Amino acid sequence: MALQAGSETEPEGSARTSPVGRLAATVERLRREVRAAQAEAEGRALVELAKGILVERLGCGPAQAARQLAELTEQARVTPLEFAVEVINQAARDRVSEVTGAFLAGTAEAPEQLDESAAVRLRAAESGALAASDTQAVADSLLQHALEPLGAVGVAIWAAGSDGSLTLAGSAGFPQAEAARWRYVPPDVATVARRGLTERSGQWLPSLAESGLPTIGRLLHPEGARAAVPAGAGGRIHGVLEIAWPRPEGPQPPQVVRQVEALAELCAHTLETYTLLHGTAQEPRVVPDAQELSDLADGLHDPALVLVPHLDGAGQLVDFRIQHVNNRFLDPAGRPRAVVNGALLLEAYPMAAGESELYQRVERVYATGEPFRAQRINLTALVDQVPLATVADISVSRHGSSVLLIWRIEDETARLASLLQHAQRLGRIGGFEENLLTAEITWNGQLFSLYGRPPTSPPVALEDLPAHAHPDDAVTIRRFLRTLLHHRRPASAAFRLLRPDGVTRHIRVVAEPVLDTDGRLFVVRGAYQDISAQHWTEVALAATRDQLAHTEQQADERNRLALQLQHAIMPPAQAPLQVPDLQVAVRYRPAETEQLVGGDWYDTVVLPSGLVLLCVGDVAGHGIEAATSMVVLRNALRGLAVTGAGPAQLLSWLNIVAHHLTGAVTATAVCGLYDGESRTLRWARAGHLPPVLVRDAEATTLPVVKGLLLGAVPEAVYEETELRLEPADTLLMYTDGLIERRDRSVEESLSHLLATARSAPSAPRTLDQQLDRLLTYSRSDTDDDTCIVGIRVA
Repeated sequence: MALQAGSETEPEGSARTSPVGRLAATVERLRREVRAAQAEAEGRALVELAKGILVERLGCGPAQAARQLAELTEQARVTPLEFAVEVINQAARDRVSEVTGAFLAGTAEAPEQLDESAAVRLRAAESGALAASDTQAVADSLLQHALEPLGAVGVAIWAAGSDGSLTLAGSAGFPQAEAARWRYVPPDVATVARRGLTERSGQWLPSLAESGLPTIGRLLHPEGARAAVPAGAGGRIHGVLEIAWPRPEGPQPPQVVRQVEALAELCAHTLETYTLLHGTAQEPRVVPDAQELSDLADGLHDPALVLVPHLDGAGQLVDFRIQHVNNRFLDPAGRPRAVVNGALLLEAYPMAAGESELYQRVERVYATGEPFRAQRINLTALVDQVPLATVADISVSRHGSSVLLIWRIEDETARLASLLQHAQRLGRIGGFEENLLTAEITWNGQLFSLYGRPPTSPPVALEDLPAHAHPDDAVTIRRFLRTLLHHRRPASAAFRLLRPDGVTRHIRVVAEPVLDTDGRLFVVRGAYQDISAQHWTEVALAATRDQLAHTEQQADERNRLALQLQHAIMPPAQAPLQVPDLQVAVRYRPAETEQLVGGDWYDTVVLPSGLVLLCVGDVAGHGIEAATSMVVLRNALRGLAVTGAGPAQLLSWLNIVAHHLTGAVTATAVCGLYDGESRTLRWARAGHLPPVLVRDAEATTLPVVKGLLLGAVPEAVYEETELRLEPADTLLMYTDGLIERRDRSVEESLSHLLATARSAPSAPRTLDQQLDRLLTYSRSDTDDDTCIVGIRVA
């Protein structure tokens, strides 16, 4: 309180003469003297080192070397310390010398605050770091000698663990409590230092406020700039050097960047010693030598190589030497293990640095300690100028100063053997493999015999399978293709194969998809099996299965009648209509479960007026009632259309039929009348999904018009709209069984339908193929009936 009162009432001079003021001035003077003494001692160490260099170079004694140093300093008109550092740089030719030379070459671009020689500061920092007893002292030396002149206020030295974690090995400029709070950073936590570890060139942030990344001392300098540079040596990253500035900073000049990189390299050697002695916060240090790792590799069941770093004269990583290969190792080029063992990795496999980036992955694992694993990587070994392409599963991990590389190679012989094993396991007769990316198809000889085709003929692609099967099996084959190609699940189907020689065989096809590392389908493998004998045996046995319970007979009879009614009214496909300049195609896919026979229906007919009636509908419910109601509405609409009324009036009349004459059923429908002369379509809807128009490789839904579902009210009025079609336009009408999913909204399902309709290949497709494609790639999972009506203007 006395000090506070004095500061308010006494002049500044009297405050300095007070006891407390004199004590503060004494403490400040002693602090300056200690700093000066430290700087003098460090400078004296550099001068003595320069004298030693002159003694060795000139072959003279210490006294003569001192006189030579003083004379040369006077001639150069610099301070003794600056000239001593110049002598050391010329003799050392190390990283500090390189950075100093670059700095002096660009002095004109150096910041104004760099009033002291970069060479002196870097050498002083190096001297202090080498003399420091621990990493904390190294951080203090870096901040005092090299970073404070750059305007920095804090420095943190992080040790990197092999799991991606960070341990604070030393810091300066941050409170002790803040350093304790940041002692350990778990893996995968996004911080400034973590970014500096993962990015090869480091992380330079003009302001912490813009990045939003947490880090040590963020609350002290929330808007200050930060730099995080990986601390590595010999190709291995041991940690990160992080530097804090109190205020935002623009891009640092190249000279400053190189100085910071040199300091980070100096920290790498300190961190290597620190990790050897202490490990990290989560990893007590255990250093297995190459022999221990070789013994481990010999116990593995997979081919493995033990790699050790190969450094050049400057201590830079240039390659890895294959220290050991285990007895399960198989060289992709077929060379003996003795040839590969002891060779350099890039000499034995020059293309490892090419497309596969195997060398880069090994280098990254060695640098950071983070393991790498991947399946089906393409490897290429260049031996005697012959490229050998192979596929392998790769695992790379660092153990101490060595790297363990495990690869499981899959060559062409192994793939064919695997294909044979699949054929034996599944009891297949004719095997095949189809590459969907290259359109390459491989058949064995038995499959050509099964198809009744000569071995010189081209194999049949999976998408062309319906053209070689009985027409009544088209629905089964399309469902098989959809499960296999779209859902990417193993599938099987039984169908009747129509051979060129007129023989019909009952065939079962079994196939499974193969995905690449990105989860994309690129190969389909499978086989065809002749089950004709089994089929006729099952037919004979089926004749004895007529002793069912009475209730089961009734249910089966109802389902059978409903299915017969459906198939009679709506076959999966019908003969095309003979309409000039117009193609019409329909598809009907019944529900996969017979107990869910529904009321979906379609109709396409040429009216006496020359107009074409196009409609699809869906009666609510399942079973024989829904099927019979569907027949009533379909026939009623066909009869009403003869009157010449428009689509809106037809739906209004059909609503009366649904409400009064069929037991008050409810249904949805879309009805259209197409005029070929004007190429116009008048249409209306009753609670149904709008049609889709495909024009110029774009697919859109038609604007929705108002209309209640049929049978909901005694009388209803429906809106009608008109659309003029252009040549090559395709119009699609469909029921909700094509798109409905239990886990998606109608809007999302419609978006997928539009994407499927517009993503057809560039090669022209027929209208029938386009409808088949929609059925194959639909994502519906409600197991409901599906009807599609498509028209295409010629």
